[in-house]
Amino acid sequence: MILELDQLTHRYGDELAVDDVSFGLDEGELVAVLGPSGCGKTTLVQAIAGHVQPTAGRVVLRDRDVTGEPPEDRHVGIVFQQSTLYPHMTVNENVAYGLAARGIEPTQRDKRVREYLELVALSEKRDAHPSELSGGQRRRVEVARALAPQPDVLLLDEPLSALDRQLRERLRDEIARIQAETGVTTLFVTHDQEEAMALADRLIVMNDGRVSGSGAPRVLYESPPTPFVASFLGRSNTFPATVVSQFPPVLRVGDRTFSLPSGTITASEGTAVTCHVRPDRLSVSDPDATDTGSALSLPGEVVSIADVGRRYDVRIQAETGSQFVVETMERPPVSGEAVTVELPRDRITIFESATHDSRESTPRSDTEKYDD
Repeated sequence: MILELDQLTHRYGDELAVDDVSFGLDEGELVAVLGPSGCGKTTLVQAIAGHVQPTAGRVVLRDRDVTGEPPEDRHVGIVFQQSTLYPHMTVNENVAYGLAARGIEPTQRDKRVREYLELVALSEKRDAHPSELSGGQRRRVEVARALAPQPDVLLLDEPLSALDRQLRERLRDEIARIQAETGVTTLFVTHDQEEAMALADRLIVMNDGRVSGSGAPRVLYESPPTPFVASFLGRSNTFPATVVSQFPPVLRVGDRTFSLPSGTITASEGTAVTCHVRPDRLSVSDPDATDTGSALSLPGEVVSIADVGRRYDVRIQAETGSQFVVETMERPPVSGEAVTVELPRDRITIFESATHDSRESTPRSDTEKYDD
């Protein structure tokens, strides 16, 4: 394992920023730490880089405990959220700066600079100053500077957050290409769910200083371990249910009961639980459609329809009292129309009381973001 955080905790005075966080990165992995502003992401980066001395826990690089060592003694490259290029230096001089500090001799230094400027496709800008570069070019110079010393770990702390959407998407693809070509172990910190899902081999989702979930992006999206992960990794419908039976698992929603095709329920009979399902997994049918048995069918009425270009968002008020957002590519029903919303039983995730956390899982729009 290249990087390991072992029960890392940090306080700023009385404020707990990171609380007992443990995870590791294997060689060549690109792992994204994802969470809203204030969840402890940047504190983790600062602790790994050596700019913050954690209150408790350990930072281990290549099996060496570096918790108490200064930044210059850790083989870590970092790109911060805000640009840190030296304005009086050329691109060439900025990339070479870290190499000189490490005592690399001039001939090897020049070779490294040429190599990494070529990697980020900026060889022709080597004599330019930062003020002569676009925002995306400055980001790429910083990536080249961080990579030139050939670090054990590359830390990217919200590197795309200050850029417009189109440029973010282009640079996101560039980061993926560069990481694949170099094979550098990378920790990518972001609050943007789309960035994290698109880039990472593995996600670590944080909330209130703790890890709420970790795993492959698709697995976390399809089977979130907590309500917070369910809501933060995409749009989420939730509705209440009552446990009818543990074995086999049977739930009651309103006056309807349904069984889960797999899994178990540890909550006792009569216990209230929360169910989660993604809007893109739901469908709408006629109110008198035949029940196929593969889905939980709830009658309701269309409340509103939003045409968002590539799909329709249909909001349905079910007779059980819950509202559902259904994503559909087909022509939707009209507002006020009686319909049945179909919830595939194999796509419903159950959250028992012990899994609840501080953020409720509710439907969100694509444009809703968390401030950084």
